[in-house]
Amino acid sequence: MPPLIAVTGASGRVGGRVARRLSGADVPTRLIGRDPTRLPELPGAQPSQPATYGDSEAMRRAIDGAETLFLVSAHESPGRVKEHCTAVDAALAAGVERIVYVSFVGAAPDATFTFARDHWHTEQYIRSCGVRHTFLRDNFYLAALPAMTGKDGVLRGPGGQGRVAAVAHDDIADAAAAVLLDGTRTHDRVVYDLTGPTAFSLAEAAQTLSEVTGRSVRYQLESREQAYASRAAYGAQEWEVRGWVTSYEAIAVGEMAAVSDAVPRLTGHPAQGLRDYLAEHPSSWRHLLNGAPRSAERRA
Repeated sequence: MPPLIAVTGASGRVGGRVARRLSGADVPTRLIGRDPTRLPELPGAQPSQPATYGDSEAMRRAIDGAETLFLVSAHESPGRVKEHCTAVDAALAAGVERIVYVSFVGAAPDATFTFARDHWHTEQYIRSCGVRHTFLRDNFYLAALPAMTGKDGVLRGPGGQGRVAAVAHDDIADAAAAVLLDGTRTHDRVVYDLTGPTAFSLAEAAQTLSEVTGRSVRYQLESREQAYASRAAYGAQEWEVRGWVTSYEAIAVGEMAAVSDAVPRLTGHPAQGLRDYLAEHPSSWRHLLNGAPRSAERRA
């Protein structure tokens, strides 16, 4: 039997996709989530007992017996780095030999995008533990672009004329599965930037949305002050709004513009672009046609 792989976030968009790919490859997996009833039922997959990143003992029990941990980043919160470190410690206590962590492009202690700083600190902690590791630094999700467009047909934010090489969830999952299924040490201590095939401006994204949906969509450039004001109605906490606003500002200064060949190199197929993504996922922009509220979308 191949070694057991523990998959966190297995009820989510990335973890769930990865779990399905591993199951399709006949690899035994342990699916980890806070609510076992939401975990997918897959051949060769064992659901864990409820476990959250901040609960060290529950995570250790959930991971026990796995050789590799696929660690999807926790939901954004002020304590996210601490949660990640607790999960890593639990994995090491359970005997894990390798961690594949879903990070974010441009992760750095001084990244413009505040949530990218969390990823840098998590990466540094994993490195300090001496465990075999691979970091998958995703770019912005393609799914986030229609989700951030309001029912009024406006994509608004302080993104300037910057460009973003947004990537599809499926391409992230394909790349992650390729790394996890490789039994060699080829990917040890390697950082992969996972991006789409091209970088585009938010104005160009709005134009593509217009062409695909048949509805006029436009990009409205905001100042930082305008961005905070236009998001006040959501009632979110300051740290969360700051993350939303700085994601646009990171685009403006070019921190998400670099295009990588990691997706085609790891998966053997081209990365998906925005137009193809929208054509394949009409549900992502249905709110633009029927006036439904836009859905919340994680950025990193």
